Amino acid sequence: MRIVKLTADTKKDLLSSLLKRSPGNYGQFETAVAEIIADVREKRDEAVFAYTKKFDKCEIDASSLRVTGAEIEEAYAQTDEKLVEVMKKSAANIRDFHARQLHNSWMDMRADGSMLGQKITPIGISGVYVPGGKAAYPSSVLMNVIPAKVAGVEKIIMTTPPGADGKVYAGTLVAADIAGVDEIYKVGGAQAIAAMAFGTESIPKVDKITGPGNIFVALAKKACFGHVSIDSIAGPSEILVIADETANPRYVAADLLSQAEHDEMASAILITTSEKLAEEVGRQAGLFLKELSRREIIEKSLENYGYILVADTMADAVEAANEIASEHLEILTANPYEVMTKIKNAGAIFLGEYSSEPLGDYYAGPNHILPTNGTAKFFSPLNVDDFMKKTSIISYSKEALEAAHEEIERFARSEGLTAHANSIRVRFE
Repeated sequence: MRIVKLTADTKKDLLSSLLKRSPGNYGQFETAVAEIIADVREKRDEAVFAYTKKFDKCEIDASSLRVTGAEIEEAYAQTDEKLVEVMKKSAANIRDFHARQLHNSWMDMRADGSMLGQKITPIGISGVYVPGGKAAYPSSVLMNVIPAKVAGVEKIIMTTPPGADGKVYAGTLVAADIAGVDEIYKVGGAQAIAAMAFGTESIPKVDKITGPGNIFVALAKKACFGHVSIDSIAGPSEILVIADETANPRYVAADLLSQAEHDEMASAILITTSEKLAEEVGRQAGLFLKELSRREIIEKSLENYGYILVADTMADAVEAANEIASEHLEILTANPYEVMTKIKNAGAIFLGEYSSEPLGDYYAGPNHILPTNGTAKFFSPLNVDDFMKKTSIISYSKEALEAAHEEIERFARSEGLTAHANSIRVRFE
């Protein structure tokens, strides 16, 4: 890994390099995605079946599109029993964490007879997209579905691409069953997003689409936003570690590589106040590479977006971390809790040397669907609120409105909206 002195210029160059990974920079694919969406809107099931044959090499029709109970039973039989138990424990942790995010509707009654409040209602139908093939991650099924279940969403459907044999990855089906998905459909890519956004003869239209996917899926979600709500336009995975001289270099190197193995555009960054640690982390990373199965992907990721930045002070390290606003942020310092209080922008924060990032990916409970590409400055992890609608409640008595009507009318007239003013005025003629 390259070791660079942290300066204003190197920080600027790094931020510019990271932003190139944004899905917004892949406009050359937008035309193809738009054609797929338009085709699905017009031809519905027919287009879905045609694209599944074209891209997934799988013949599918209305009778085989939806995953059956028998297929789910078969998936359980193909999945290691101990892994199933781990998934169930993980699901319980995720459920417990997200249950703490629930909010209740409220009403505020005032002495003047007015009443204000907020009604909180879950969305009707949620759709989750799950990649297939080498990118099939059952953990993401749990993370996308369980918050919706906790929110009280009435119906949750899932789309995921089939293999050429017409089957879905067994682990994905088991995770979906544990999480409580109601219906599963064998369709992937931009065509799956379009099917959920607009509905077909077989696949219902949903109110919100969540879940990761390739660039075509990301652009399809972007194009369908407005017709349907989405979670975010996710970019490649990223990790940033803040460490001082007390950190274990072997732990730091292992954690950096844990994200670099996702894909060649993943970023892994260490910011440290110790030159000695920087050099040792680089050496340990090289040793790990000799034994890791995804070595080629990791090497490409580190070559493109792997950095070790040496900062003069911890304050400089924190400032850079807040500007980068990483998806995952580990703090491995003598007092990680003190450093954490100064962090403003991060998707998830991991404190201490035994809080390795994969703990959040699989088991702890907080959601691993996190803002990427600096969007942690204004986005949050996927949570229960993402599956809730908030409706304002307003009720005034005659006496309460009478006390305020002249002020309201004056405000309306100042904006030239005389019909607004008249709507209030006629009640006191």
